[in-house]
Amino acid sequence: MNDTHGLSELGWSPHWQGLIALHAAAGRIAGRVIRGDRTSSLVATANGIVRAGTTARLLKADESHAALPVVGDWVALSVPDGDGAALIEAVLARRNAIVRSDAGRTAEVQALAANVDTVFVVHPIADEPNLRRLERELSVAWSSGATPVVVLTKSDLSADAEAAREAVASVAIGVEILTVNGLDGASVGGLLEHVAAGRTAILLGPSGAGKSTLINALLGEQRQATGGIREADGRGRHTTVARELVAIPGHGVIIDTPGLRAIGLTGDEDGIALAFPDIEALAPSCRFRDCRHGDEPDCAVRAAVEAGELDPERLASWHKLQRELQVAAVKTDARARAEEHRKGRIMGRVIKDYHKKSGRP
Repeated sequence: MNDTHGLSELGWSPHWQGLIALHAAAGRIAGRVIRGDRTSSLVATANGIVRAGTTARLLKADESHAALPVVGDWVALSVPDGDGAALIEAVLARRNAIVRSDAGRTAEVQALAANVDTVFVVHPIADEPNLRRLERELSVAWSSGATPVVVLTKSDLSADAEAAREAVASVAIGVEILTVNGLDGASVGGLLEHVAAGRTAILLGPSGAGKSTLINALLGEQRQATGGIREADGRGRHTTVARELVAIPGHGVIIDTPGLRAIGLTGDEDGIALAFPDIEALAPSCRFRDCRHGDEPDCAVRAAVEAGELDPERLASWHKLQRELQVAAVKTDARARAEEHRKGRIMGRVIKDYHKKSGRP
């Protein structure tokens, strides 16, 4: 096995050392995926960065594609001598993952990144903040098991940055909020407190939010491409095209991501509960334990709305995300049933062929 000391700045630890041990016995080496493309990945190893494909065995084993290598994964690689291509043989068990559901009718779940400690939910406030999108992104962040931190960018373009922050604080309850100007290196220093050595953060947010600008400010150099300024509104263009892991010297690593047009939920109720602690705190006072805060009598949540103590739009957002969770659960169940049916047909053919070849009835 190679010397893994060179991977320490990417978060290598005794935990991963223990997981790679069995693979090392088979001559495989450890690496971390730092960029994922359509057909291959860039993987950092102690001996340098290699481009690696994924073995057919691993592709066939992961029918949902949710567990295929993504940025942030620690993997076991086979690197043949000579001109042979490196291959990812296994993905080491993830501590967590940022996942979203397919926006279409399928039940596919897409992993965006893995083994993350902090999710920077990046939201521009040049215009009025989109609180409903922010609630959705916080739900996804909490669902991963990582800690969300809201980063409000483009404060220099905001007509009233403090008012925007207060609006965000009304929905990002219990979440730290950082207001920054990505063009000011000192302004983004607060992010580094969440990216200590050995830790991993991810920037999650819409296109043009200034995620790459934040990384450049943290690095003190133009590492990530950023868009020019549009003459029409003075705002930047989206430029990041692939998720990429970037090491911050003297600190941990940050994963830059393309802007997400849609981010669907995957059926995890915990994320919504953590993103809506105000509603969760009121729910035990409802008459019914399974109250959906709709037409049920003696609903404490709806009473808070009627008393002006809870924003009706926030309750409507909660209802919308809950309905989406139910749809995601139905899709997942349908996919599971279809998969069992497919396996049953295959096994039936296997048994039929066996009896035919063996001459048994």
